[in-house]
Amino acid sequence: MSAASVRRGLWALAALGGGGVAATYFLAGAQRFWVNWLLWFVFGTCLALGALFLVALQHMTGARWSVPLRRAAERIGALTPWLVPVAIVALFSLPVVFSWTQPDAASLTPLVLKEHWLNRPFFIIRLAVCVTLWVVSYVVLVRGSVRQDETKDPHATVRLRRFSPVFMILLALTITDFAFDWVSSLEATWYSDIFGVYLFAGAVTTAIAAVLLAVMHLQRAGRLPGVTRDHVYNLGGLLFGFTIFWAYIAFSQYLLQWYADLPEEVFWFQQRLSGAMEYVFIVLGVGHFFVPFLALMSRDDKKSWTRLRWVAVWVIFMEFVDVFWLISPVLGPGIHLGWPELSFAAFFVPAGLLVLGRAMRLGDDMPTGDPFLQAGLDFHLP
Repeated sequence: MSAASVRRGLWALAALGGGGVAATYFLAGAQRFWVNWLLWFVFGTCLALGALFLVALQHMTGARWSVPLRRAAERIGALTPWLVPVAIVALFSLPVVFSWTQPDAASLTPLVLKEHWLNRPFFIIRLAVCVTLWVVSYVVLVRGSVRQDETKDPHATVRLRRFSPVFMILLALTITDFAFDWVSSLEATWYSDIFGVYLFAGAVTTAIAAVLLAVMHLQRAGRLPGVTRDHVYNLGGLLFGFTIFWAYIAFSQYLLQWYADLPEEVFWFQQRLSGAMEYVFIVLGVGHFFVPFLALMSRDDKKSWTRLRWVAVWVIFMEFVDVFWLISPVLGPGIHLGWPELSFAAFFVPAGLLVLGRAMRLGDDMPTGDPFLQAGLDFHLP
């Protein structure tokens, strides 16, 4: 099948899904529409920011092996500018699904204590600041790298290395704010001190999986000459490590709140461990940790492209399940999965693939202007 045929198919599927998305608002209700919109907003933000983190991490550490693979992460980071319209639309969900905007919120003591933070003007300002910082960071990290392909200016690498620690600080602050504002504050009487780290761990794990798929796609098309199994092995090791990190943060958050047993904390987990949602929790624990952990445990597993491919797809899917588990319970008990959710998937998945397909033509397939590219291509495991 030609690339043009694939694009036409994606456009057709996105148009069909868009019709289902519109129908959701009128037939399934505004609340279900906005919960699904937020679900994809959070998932897309995690993927975009995770990719930018990997780009900055490579610059900050000065790693050589990842230089030939960096453009794949930069291209996935191209989702960042598209967060702007999605975020603007998401603001209309505030009076519908966020507990702190409801009429009875003023009578709840925890919300009264948070009213200096959870008010609409400040909420909108924080979103504007976060999105602006993300887009500016994308321009600096990605567009700057692409320009270097043409200029061959080695000083561009120095500038990117100097900016990357700054971006890391900005990311730590903004992704924490994003986690608290757009996920935690859906049920604003609940809080978790490490919830921002939890969302960050899932974001980076998902981004590594997406970069793996992008690298294997480009390599299979003959567009990454010199990239070997040793390079991909390191990506597999990185995915393995962050899978453990995600599990550690997830378990720590649950254990601390279970042990403290405070009513303002445990109700959140009770909603997600009751009824049918309990099965989602079990699937999440097994699928997000044990499956990729066991699948990538040995050295040979991380060198198998077939195994890495299906594990990467699986990890991305499980991150979506994770976001679903976080957000969907605001609709009430039970698993809310039907034609509205399928419609949103049919719209956002092909739309995202179309954006990424266009991004795959951004600059050269490898950062040819980077002075350390050849050192990266010469990398071999001992």
